[in-house]
Amino acid sequence: MDLVLSLFDEYVLDTVYARLVPLSAFASSVNSAPGLSSKLFLAATDASSSPWTRLVSRLPHPELKHEYLAPLFNATMGSGSATSAHAFSDISAWPRDYIPRQLISLTAITMVGIHVLYFLFAWISYTFIFNHDMMRHPKFLKNQVKLEIQTSVKSFPGMMLLTLPFFFAEVRGYSMVYSSVDDYGWAYLIASVPLYLLFTDYGIYWIHRWLHLPIFYKYIHKPHHKWLVPTPFASHAFHPLDGFAQSIPYHVFVFVFPLHRVLFIGLFVAVNFWTIFIHDSDMVTGHVLEKFINGPAHHTLHHLYFTVNYGQYFTWADRWGGSYRQPEASLDPLLEVQALDKKAE
Repeated sequence: MDLVLSLFDEYVLDTVYARLVPLSAFASSVNSAPGLSSKLFLAATDASSSPWTRLVSRLPHPELKHEYLAPLFNATMGSGSATSAHAFSDISAWPRDYIPRQLISLTAITMVGIHVLYFLFAWISYTFIFNHDMMRHPKFLKNQVKLEIQTSVKSFPGMMLLTLPFFFAEVRGYSMVYSSVDDYGWAYLIASVPLYLLFTDYGIYWIHRWLHLPIFYKYIHKPHHKWLVPTPFASHAFHPLDGFAQSIPYHVFVFVFPLHRVLFIGLFVAVNFWTIFIHDSDMVTGHVLEKFINGPAHHTLHHLYFTVNYGQYFTWADRWGGSYRQPEASLDPLLEVQALDKKAE
């Protein structure tokens, strides 16, 4: 998330915060910053007369130190007083590493990001992969797609708040995310992909299985199993604690193992797509990977029979834990739809 935040800061948020919390609102603080000339104070004073700057002048802000102000001001300020005043309106009193700014930015980015990922990938899967004949299944609920979307959107704020401490800790430098391939080499970069998948898959397997214990299932996981014949829009349609719990291994990984910051973002997006993809009620069977990869057919059986195929990507944890069920053509829920069609003829 530190990479995402830095990109947003560079291309969007620096401008946004300069408008919302301009340096010109804190002219007196600028004047008290050691090492800055009175010319800066005059420029700030000239730019601080608007109603908005007077309003935001009541907001807290970090100590405006010379090492923050001078490079920013010198990079943007011209020689004339008018240009100087304009320059002050292009600088925010909240630097990038100011904690309130980081928390607000992470909240906004996370909320926008999860909505974009969900609606984009779910729409793609629903439009081009999901078999719409499944919507005629006897267990498909009335207005189910609408209900799935409503449940997902309602759960996003709660999941975001629960996830925010992980993102914040990463941005503050407490994780093992790194920037240069040279730090650990290409061999580790490549090996970190299967390591990430195996670690998160095994973690999610146990969290998912524990969520099926009666004490947790009734209050947390049961809402997700409302969708016996899910569509891709059901992928995030669960209780916020459920969604957060099953995301914990993704976040914990980078506090235990080094992971390249770009690879981390790529894997995070990929696993969100996979989560959506396995909810398309598909029961294609007989392919060479079905004994190893926990795909849509396996997860369809999980929604139908509840206590099988808890894994996320692979089948090995279910095999080891005794909860594996092999997808078979005879278990395809589409057969019930076809039977109803024949009966109606």
